[in-house]
Amino acid sequence: MRTLARRRSRGVGPVALVSALLGLLLLLAPAASAAGGLDDAAATLKQGRVYVDPAMADRFGQSQADALTAKIRKADKPIFVAVVPAADPYGARTVFDDLRTKVGITGTYAIWRGDQFQARSDKGALPSASAERIAGASFRSHPGNIDATLNDFVDTAAPQIKGHGVNSDSGGVSAAAVVVPLALLALAGTGVFLLFRRAKRKKEEQRRAELAQLRQVVDEDITAYGEELDRLDFVPSAADADDVQRGDYTHALDSYEKAKRLMDEAKGPEDVKPVTEALEDGRFALATLAARRDKRPLPERRPPCFFDPRHGPSVLDAEWSPAGGAARSVPVCKADADRLAAGLDPEVRTVPTEHGPQPYWNAGPAYGPWAGGYFGGFGGGGLLPGLLVGTMLGSMMATPAYAAGPVDAGAGFDGGDFSGADFNASDFGGGFDGGDFGGGGDFGGGGDFGGGF
Repeated sequence: MRTLARRRSRGVGPVALVSALLGLLLLLAPAASAAGGLDDAAATLKQGRVYVDPAMADRFGQSQADALTAKIRKADKPIFVAVVPAADPYGARTVFDDLRTKVGITGTYAIWRGDQFQARSDKGALPSASAERIAGASFRSHPGNIDATLNDFVDTAAPQIKGHGVNSDSGGVSAAAVVVPLALLALAGTGVFLLFRRAKRKKEEQRRAELAQLRQVVDEDITAYGEELDRLDFVPSAADADDVQRGDYTHALDSYEKAKRLMDEAKGPEDVKPVTEALEDGRFALATLAARRDKRPLPERRPPCFFDPRHGPSVLDAEWSPAGGAARSVPVCKADADRLAAGLDPEVRTVPTEHGPQPYWNAGPAYGPWAGGYFGGFGGGGLLPGLLVGTMLGSMMATPAYAAGPVDAGAGFDGGDFSGADFNASDFGGGFDGGDFGGGGDFGGGGDFGGGF
């Protein structure tokens, strides 16, 4: 027992040392001045707390700020919220860049300034255009109500933002970033190495959780495809079966076996793409076989049905408008085309999320490889982003990265990392001039967002 206790002590020593050092340094840090200002705002945001300038305390109280802080910490996302007056030092054209520079942490920044509200984001955490649209929708939904607007923004943005909050266990790197130079000197690199290792392990855990979520959906896809094969009334040895038909049938069977094998071997969400590629290919083989048997013209190679790839290859493009969104042309199966023509809703594929069943395009970036396997081979890989413009998945697919092969789970951007002043101002600022709040009426909760979705 003594040996075990000593081992445990050695194992947790660096963690305890880092925690103690961080706590001591935070205690020794200067308390926020009642005068407010950029330095006070940055210090508060670094601690993962919502900042309220004293001049705005009568409009957004401390209890409201504490409740919003708790919500952000529970969401475990790098969201930074400030409520400030429309006065110096919070310049309309500079406040976003100033706070982003002083806080130095990648993430999504939302600022209520005077009677105006806007948001900006490092594009790795959330495309800035998406942050602007969400801010605009929240502002217009609750005119003049700071508390309702900010809570609406956090509720809507949190599921779409990548990375971890600065005060969570999963965001050890971000918490250490508050005092990383001192921690490096005090611990000679040992504790910092441990924190980075924990962050990487947390990313791996998130990757496995996303794969588990996807596995349920992909298993449903594979099962549905297997049931199609079972229902197929085709006997290869029958007298009316020819070699070409037998080739289609063999291709469909091989696709089924390939999809099952690849899913069994999958180690991360990116490994799902070749699985859904195989299912799409197999369903086209089944459609071709059916046409040969019925003496019909062979089908054109088209994308799967947009609403649910399990419906099989699409037969035409139809106009469709999501609720509150602009019309767009989408590939649809005959059944969904008939529903749309009759003024009915299509049969949309929903998947489980922490907020209940959602259409796959609103279920988060983990579904990028899943959709990329179904649609990535059409339109030069650029078909789906155009179909999903304005959605959570569509924002992530603004580049062809969703169609790429496996990647290193520890590589790339993860919101909540410490970057200091090293960030791309054009990416962070979106289409606005340096975070301009006013600019001749452009502000007003996000400017002209064109209807959102």
